[in-house]
Amino acid sequence: MSTVLGCIADDFTGATDLAGLLARSGVQVSLRIGVPETPPADTAPFEVIALKCRTAPVDEAVAECRAALDWLRRAGAERFFWKYCSTFDSTDEGNIGPVAEALMADLGAEQTVYCPAFPENGRAVFMGHLFVGQQLLSESPMKDHPLTPMRDSNLVRLLTPQVTRPVGLVDRLTVARGPEALRGALAEARTAGTAHLVVDAVADDDLAVIAEACRDMALMTGGSALAMPLPALYRADGALAEAPAQAAPDLPRAAILLSGSCSAMTNAQVATYRATGAPCLQLDPLALARDGVQPALDWLEAQDLDAAPLIYATADPSAVKAAQAELGRDRAGAIVEAALAACARTARDAGARRVVVAGGESSGAVTRALDVARLDIGAEIAPGVPWTYCDSGGHRIGLALKSGNFGVETFFSDALAAS
Repeated sequence: MSTVLGCIADDFTGATDLAGLLARSGVQVSLRIGVPETPPADTAPFEVIALKCRTAPVDEAVAECRAALDWLRRAGAERFFWKYCSTFDSTDEGNIGPVAEALMADLGAEQTVYCPAFPENGRAVFMGHLFVGQQLLSESPMKDHPLTPMRDSNLVRLLTPQVTRPVGLVDRLTVARGPEALRGALAEARTAGTAHLVVDAVADDDLAVIAEACRDMALMTGGSALAMPLPALYRADGALAEAPAQAAPDLPRAAILLSGSCSAMTNAQVATYRATGAPCLQLDPLALARDGVQPALDWLEAQDLDAAPLIYATADPSAVKAAQAELGRDRAGAIVEAALAACARTARDAGARRVVVAGGESSGAVTRALDVARLDIGAEIAPGVPWTYCDSGGHRIGLALKSGNFGVETFFSDALAAS
């Protein structure tokens, strides 16, 4: 089946977030882990390629995303979506802007839009400023993110140093006037040479306007919610044939929960799950550096997986900074990711068939450790967080990959109840 929309996501949880929202349409969605090494085959109407390039060096991120674009074009896609976090996680160098410009160049696109808004999860863009709930991005817990601390809320200012062509803003006053007004504003900006347009959105109706106005663009960029209206538009255009999603498998009870995210929400989710009395083990990066992962694996092997044990490196910002100060930021993160990956393999081999992971970097490490190449998208646990299903180690397993900030405080218990 020819692919209608080809999507590239800069991390694994973001990819499942996007895939889950597209799957609300009832149409088959396929998520590939990394750029497939084989030519396109058995493709779905919506193909999502999950990369781990959010904090990679710019040249590596650009090269990986261009390779993903090439695969998706060979799958038949003519429209593309570059998905990044709804909190615009990036550094001054990128990778959001450099990747977008590279994809535009490959596609011959003169202009694209940027809209990370996800109103259902409390992300809104107003007058070019990104809000997390009622807080500006720069005043939210994201200001202390260990890899991409966000100290500015103005998306035009954040994007400008990342790209070589002019950046502009289409504010909500224009969006509120509807698709034709937005198309006119984009055309006017294009005539003036503005290639990159941040577009305001504070509600789902705004996203519907943006999607309708931009659906024929070769490339759209944004958070996952911007793609959510596209299936209905493609149906109306006659571009989307029906391809129902696959039924979820009946999985055993045994499960493992793994958390590497240190977001404020994940800290609350870990505390809530610990209060249930389930077996829990906290990983200390300094202890891992000194003693290795074997003590954690020994603890895990002594647990009843039907009780869904939680292994977590989640900690408050001061503890994270202390570990980074001693080990270095990259080494501290790599040690935790390797430990969680080893725990995932051990749990799978011991019978766990449901795996819940919190954190984008952690999700990338776990999916690679489990040798996952493709995920089928199931029902959502929370907005932007679906259960997914794959083959790993000769078994059919369920994976729930959660962005650090997503879900409510009872997320871990909710995930187990929903599978």
